Amino acid sequence: MECIFCRIIAGEVPSNVIYQDEQSIAIRDINPQAPKHLLIMPKSHIPSLAELKPEQEALIGHLITLANRLAKEEGVSEKGYRIVINAGPDSGQEVPHLHIHLLGGRALGRLG
Repeated sequence: MECIFCRIIAGEVPSNVIYQDEQSIAIRDINPQAPKHLLIMPKSHIPSLAELKPEQEALIGHLITLANRLAKEEGVSEKGYRIVINAGPDSGQEVPHLHIHLLGGRALGRLG
């Protein structure tokens, strides 16, 4: 298994897991870009958002709902937070496993 996120999910690589259920796992990013920076991902290996299949629509909804819940639990929902999903190498996706970045805890600046 070469995917680092699959190895984390399998328990082969230590990580700071803050949530998991049968479909998903959330960990703290080891290189945070904000005071609160979580990675939320499916336990099933999906290389990127671009490869999500129609039958996985409920899964992406679950991940977004989980991001919202964790933003509240982490105390960033009132002032605001950002969720980012990169898809493919030109987007900056470094790990080929679908994941959501949840960032908050400071003003994040405008995009574009």
